[in-house]
Amino acid sequence: MAAVQPTPTAVPDAYLLTPAQHGDDRGVFLEWFRSEGLDALGHPFTLAQANASVSRPGVVRGIHYADVPPGQAKYVTCVRGAVLDVVVDLRAGSPTFGAWDAVRLDDADRRVLFLAEGLGHGFCALEPDSTVVYLCSDVYRPGAEHGVHPLDPVLDIDWPVESPVLSPKDAAAPSLADALAAGALPDYETCRRRYAEARSVVGQVQ
Repeated sequence: MAAVQPTPTAVPDAYLLTPAQHGDDRGVFLEWFRSEGLDALGHPFTLAQANASVSRPGVVRGIHYADVPPGQAKYVTCVRGAVLDVVVDLRAGSPTFGAWDAVRLDDADRRVLFLAEGLGHGFCALEPDSTVVYLCSDVYRPGAEHGVHPLDPVLDIDWPVESPVLSPKDAAAPSLADALAAGALPDYETCRRRYAEARSVVGQVQ
C-alpha cells in the first residue's frame, strides 16, 4: 500500500494504517482509503455503508460486532477530535480469543483502524465533538448486530475515563463469557473461511 502504511495490531486481522499527509499553505491532502491496499493485506473490502458518530468526552460506544455470515468489516478514522479506538477478538476458537488492542485515532495523525469480520469494535471519546467516520463492508442488519459489555472485567479494557458514559443498550450487553456460553459469538473457523472466500472472489475478478 503506497499511500497508507499498515501495521498489524495485537489482534490478528486488524491493522492500523497511517496515511501520508501532504500539507502546504492551503491545508492538508491525504489519501485515507484505497481498496487495493486491503486486498494486499488479504482482506478485500467492498463498501456497502458509511457511518459517522459524534460523541462528547467520556462516551464509550461498543463493544459491537456482527454475525458471520454475513459479517461486517470496518475501516475507521476520527475526522474531528480524538478517540481511543479498541478492537477485540470475539471469534470463538481463535488462538487470541478475548485479546484486545487500543489505538488513538485523531485529527492530527489521521490514522485508520481496519477490522475484519468477526472482530469487536468500540471507542472512547477523548475530546468534545469527537467525530468517528467508518466504512462498512455490509449494511446495518438489526438482527445480526450484537454487543459485549465494554466494562467486562474479564476483558479488562483500559478505558481512559473513570466513569464511562454508555448507552442503555451497551450497558445491558452480556459479558464475554455469557455471550460465548449462549453461542452468540462469531466462530473463528467460519471467519477464516469468510476471509478466504473474499480473497477467492477478488482473484477471479483479477
